[in-house]
Amino acid sequence: MTNVTRRGLLGAAATGTLSLAACATPAAKTGPSGYAGEVEFLHGVASGDPLTDRVILWTRVTPKSGDGPIPVKYEVFGQDGSLVTSGMLSADAAHDFCVKADAKGLKPATVYTYKFTAMTEGGDVTSPTGRTRTTAASGETPVKMIVISCSNWQFGQFNAYKALSEEPDLDVILHLGDYIYEYGIDGYGGEIAKKLGREHDPITECITLSDYRLRHAQYKTDPNLQAAHAAAPWICTWDDHESANDSYRTGAENHNPENNEGSWSDRKMAAIQAYFEWIPIREPEAGNITSAVWRSFEFGDVATVHALESRLTGRSPELEWYSVVTGNPSQEEMMARVQAKLAEVNDPARTMLGAEQEAWLEGELGKSVSAGKTWQVLANQVIMAKVVLPNMGEVLTPEQIAAQDSPYVEGMVGFSALGLPFNLDAWDGFPAARERLYTSAKKTGARLVTVTGDTHTAWANTLHDDAGDQRGVEFGCTSITSPGMGSVIKDEPNLGELFTDANKEVDWHDPFGHGYIVMTLTPDTAHAEFKKVSGILTTDWTVDSVSAWKAEAEDTGMSDLKPA
Repeated sequence: MTNVTRRGLLGAAATGTLSLAACATPAAKTGPSGYAGEVEFLHGVASGDPLTDRVILWTRVTPKSGDGPIPVKYEVFGQDGSLVTSGMLSADAAHDFCVKADAKGLKPATVYTYKFTAMTEGGDVTSPTGRTRTTAASGETPVKMIVISCSNWQFGQFNAYKALSEEPDLDVILHLGDYIYEYGIDGYGGEIAKKLGREHDPITECITLSDYRLRHAQYKTDPNLQAAHAAAPWICTWDDHESANDSYRTGAENHNPENNEGSWSDRKMAAIQAYFEWIPIREPEAGNITSAVWRSFEFGDVATVHALESRLTGRSPELEWYSVVTGNPSQEEMMARVQAKLAEVNDPARTMLGAEQEAWLEGELGKSVSAGKTWQVLANQVIMAKVVLPNMGEVLTPEQIAAQDSPYVEGMVGFSALGLPFNLDAWDGFPAARERLYTSAKKTGARLVTVTGDTHTAWANTLHDDAGDQRGVEFGCTSITSPGMGSVIKDEPNLGELFTDANKEVDWHDPFGHGYIVMTLTPDTAHAEFKKVSGILTTDWTVDSVSAWKAEAEDTGMSDLKPA
């Protein structure tokens, strides 16, 4: 939570921090219908939510002078350079001068390029060009996806975005949330940001629509993010930081009405509106801003991607262990607190998705299986596997325990001996809801491939229901920049192995570094290659493959994960 007064200092906040050349080439004048002012394309182009015959195209036109709406033309080109489709849009202040087109009439499984042109009285101004691709209507051609999450501007350079933009032959990029972070310059990452000269704009925590718009605008000035958006269509889901830390349907850990932050409903809707304006996502209903953004995408006969919404629509209030372990309780009191908390955790009324989305997902899984798709992919925000901490009192030396300098880690040392799930913000905090999901998978015969963000660390997990039956696999991506557990627990280079040894469902875990997953799906195999960049504090970097895992399709299900 920021200590800077947003209203008092907003006027001092810079409205733009990076300036990127817009590939602008003035053309012939367009006549009196053109915009009476100068414009730029400072935020790149993007595409998203690909279907077999259409895709969302996005850009933002920045007016340097003049006022009123700006006429914008979009154009889509085939691989031979011929014009396939085009249309007119209007960039206006009501949508923060962002424009989106649902470009229709396209062919399945086809690569296209696209661009935008802003028409002004002084001439046409052209955007950069992007690459996009429609999904396959049928067939068994392999599908190549990038899986990413957790891109905090203040913690460093978006080098992983640049690296993934250079991956060849991408079908789609899945961003699993925390595309932006809401904190001010004295919040999460602020100290590093000051050293790097990479502080958030606005300088205060995002609360209002104007705040969220400015934050999205800042992130999209990053040239590496622009390169990633221009490389392939994205399927985006939000997690918590697009609104506020540890958000749920009726509130958030980082929302404090007592500090003049207003109502959660107003803040949530402001965050959602800015997200719809700035992200290449298809509106479920034209002109309707809603949190109900769950949706499915077909990739031939190979897979269906089900993009989930697990924060703002159905999620029950947050639970945490802090109140249990603080205050130096006696052992007897501690155990009483633990039992009371576990009763809350195990309440069958707790929900991650909400009843409507749970029913929708079961229906979508059934349709995918009935249509003969091999894999049912859940684009999911938080870890689904059952995970406990390694018993730190046993696996760490006294010297390693003494080296810990975080009160959070110091509390974890004692708590880890209890063998309880520690992350109640993940599916471990919603075990009944997770079991309902697994029941839907069993009922429909789904082969679940869950992809996950949130933890800033990498995972390869084999999932089981409460009866011990395998229900799928999980590939968890590390972050673009946000720090993971390896940066918090000191002096333990084998931390990943300790987590693997302590958890049946964890086949591999890497709590260090930043990067992405290259996931390739075929009719036979779900394969995940984990890649990391060498650093994020400078713009010099390399990228390396650090691990690879796969599951194989079987007649009545799928194999456990195995090294690839």
